[in-house]
Amino acid sequence: MKLNEVRVYPSKVTLKREDQLAWKIAGVAADKVAVTKDVTDMIINRIIDNASVAIASVNRHPAVSARGGALGHPRKGGAQIFGAPARVTVSPEWAAWANGTAVRELDYHDTFLAADYSHPGDNIPPILAVAQTLDRSGRDLIRGIATGYEIQVDLVKAICLHEHKIDHIAHLCPAQAAGIGTLLGLKQDVIYQAVQQAVHVSFTTRQSRKGEISSWKAFAPAHAGKLAVEAVDRVMRGEGAPSPIYEGEDSVIAWLLGGKDAVYHVPLPTPGEAKRAIMDTYTKEHSAEYQSQALIDLAFRMRDSIENVDAIEKIIIHTSHHTHYVIGTGANDPQKMDPKASRETLDHSIMYIFAVALQDGFWNHETSYAPKRAGRADTVRLWHKIETVEDPEWTRRYHTLDIAEKAFGARVEILFKDGSKLVDEMAVANAHPLGAKPFGRADYIHKFEQLTNGIITTRESNRFLEAVQNLPKLGAGELSSLNVALPAGELLDSKPGIF
Repeated sequence: MKLNEVRVYPSKVTLKREDQLAWKIAGVAADKVAVTKDVTDMIINRIIDNASVAIASVNRHPAVSARGGALGHPRKGGAQIFGAPARVTVSPEWAAWANGTAVRELDYHDTFLAADYSHPGDNIPPILAVAQTLDRSGRDLIRGIATGYEIQVDLVKAICLHEHKIDHIAHLCPAQAAGIGTLLGLKQDVIYQAVQQAVHVSFTTRQSRKGEISSWKAFAPAHAGKLAVEAVDRVMRGEGAPSPIYEGEDSVIAWLLGGKDAVYHVPLPTPGEAKRAIMDTYTKEHSAEYQSQALIDLAFRMRDSIENVDAIEKIIIHTSHHTHYVIGTGANDPQKMDPKASRETLDHSIMYIFAVALQDGFWNHETSYAPKRAGRADTVRLWHKIETVEDPEWTRRYHTLDIAEKAFGARVEILFKDGSKLVDEMAVANAHPLGAKPFGRADYIHKFEQLTNGIITTRESNRFLEAVQNLPKLGAGELSSLNVALPAGELLDSKPGIF
């Protein structure tokens, strides 16, 4: 890996494109380096993971709405939509929209956290949609996905968006565009322009994850994917982009990120170096914001030492800056303590999540968020006894790039009314690569079977799992087999819109 310095230059300085971050990203995308076997295996795992959560959410309102819009853009020989028969095909940018929303809706797929946040699995829907439309092979798809993960993870390691209140899709969209470029074997100068267009159109604020969190949290990554497909399409037709998009005097860095004096150092693979960033990422065992994964597991462990939850006086969660200020009491969001809050808000409230996990000893993507469950009087009482505080050591471990030391957990103090105290801590979730029970292929398959049980047939489940595990051998035009269809008549219809 090489660290690439990125800073703002005045317009009077002509910055050579070879010195621009977007050009270097495009160089990584255009590099025809082979994908290693372990990376290929992990890509297959994440395609299974995406399908799991997409099918589980396929009839939830945001997924239904997104699908309705996509079905308004049919295209013969286009891309498939999760849940629909493989013969139903639409324009690829709209398939990216529908499938990306279904994948993101439950907040239940993979994650990577460093200087900023990301769900790198959001790269898969647009890259897959283009691959299906243009009859690419399984190996082409693998190469494209490896690039998408690489670019997003590398940007997330170096450039913090959230401190400037910019949503994390700003790193996702250029990664998706780069991944599509790799998939299609585009030249570096074409990918360069696509990356710049993708950056330019994808900067949005974090209000989508603040206050009363709406369904846009699910739509945002899908919107990025749609923008990425469109950006690549335009530059393939000969169009250019604002340049230099990162380093220019009126660039995103100058006005939306660190400002004209900011300096970033972005790690990128050198020519011929394998793209391995997916191996630094991790999926979720529980359907909730990633920082809650270890805390859910910790709650399960601590409850075994608690005879009476009603005897609890107070719970203090000592954790990282991010956990405290984004999903903890440091956010100062009344909605995070409101039993009538939306599911999107509850899965970003560690106070609610820890209370329910401590009481129930299990977590379910539907019942744990049900309005009746959230409104239970004893839960509300416990929930309101919980507070978070930032601990500098947990913040340091959150931000370190040393994968062996990186942590997303907390130390929890449970104070009882009789003056006694129970203290425990957990650094990473059980399912994390360094956790007690790291996720392997069997766990991804189990998650798929568990989440799709009762929604698709056993025959369809077995067919998909066989196809996806044979991904490197799938030929051109065979990627429609990665679609997962519900039985006829089981897909809900969207309310009418413009399309």
